[in-house]
Amino acid sequence: MRILVLGGNGFLGSHIVEALLLHGHEVSIFDRTASKNVLSNSHIQYYLGDFSDSVLIAEALEHTDCVVHCISTTVPSTSNRNPTLDIEQNLITTVNLLESMTRAKVRKLIYLSSGGTVYGIPSQLPVSEAHSLNPICSYGVVKVAIENYIGMFKELYGLKPIILRPSNPYGVRQGHAGVQGALSTFLFNTLSNKPITIWGDGEIQRGYIYVKDMADLCALAVVSDAEGTYNVCGGTGHSLNQLLAFIESVTGIAPNVSYQPARAFDVKKIVLDITQAKKTFGWTPQYSIEQGIAEFYKSLV
Repeated sequence: MRILVLGGNGFLGSHIVEALLLHGHEVSIFDRTASKNVLSNSHIQYYLGDFSDSVLIAEALEHTDCVVHCISTTVPSTSNRNPTLDIEQNLITTVNLLESMTRAKVRKLIYLSSGGTVYGIPSQLPVSEAHSLNPICSYGVVKVAIENYIGMFKELYGLKPIILRPSNPYGVRQGHAGVQGALSTFLFNTLSNKPITIWGDGEIQRGYIYVKDMADLCALAVVSDAEGTYNVCGGTGHSLNQLLAFIESVTGIAPNVSYQPARAFDVKKIVLDITQAKKTFGWTPQYSIEQGIAEFYKSLV
């Protein structure tokens, strides 16, 4: 298949591209900047530009069978500072993409939504895809709006979407600026002897998914005839304090932790039910949290 990966030079996108190439697909990458991840392959075609460039998007969609959309210009912890920007850069541009796909007659779409923010404060655990959507940050609100527009284009124009809701992907190549990716930030700060800030008592619990498991699921979704929405995580929840303990066990270094008052937008506990993804795609996460941290650590030393 000929697959266009939006954001293919980024953390998630680069791993998805590698998984697709391993499965023998032809891959094009659309991104703002050239790859930092050394994706050197003569069969990859690159389109470098802003996601708002509808002309370049239209060019990239030519001769494409499937689009994998993993572009996001905001993160949950900062999205509330400028909701208008979030709408302009993510919602409007994605609706423009859907219109361009309709004109180009490209039907298949894999969209990476958010399993950590679209549900809001869960009423039951683990959270299934049928749980109500009650996001409490702009990032989640925009993700839900995009999902709804995807549903509209499915009903009106025959789009064939698979929406994946990942919970906290982590692993090799992830940034560590501190605004997204707690596990990555904790690991980098521990190795560089920098302080780690935790908002609250550290008992906030999340599910996590190692990036290679996430990429493998995307590769399965690309060739699947399925449609619909699927949760993606490792299947087990871990607290921030547990992450710190795992990191200390792997590195032999005790993290330097500072606990600060809790933030209002942080959901205390959310773990996703991945039964549907396992059943539909024949997929099972291969990395436990300990194995994922150990492989991530090895890539840094």
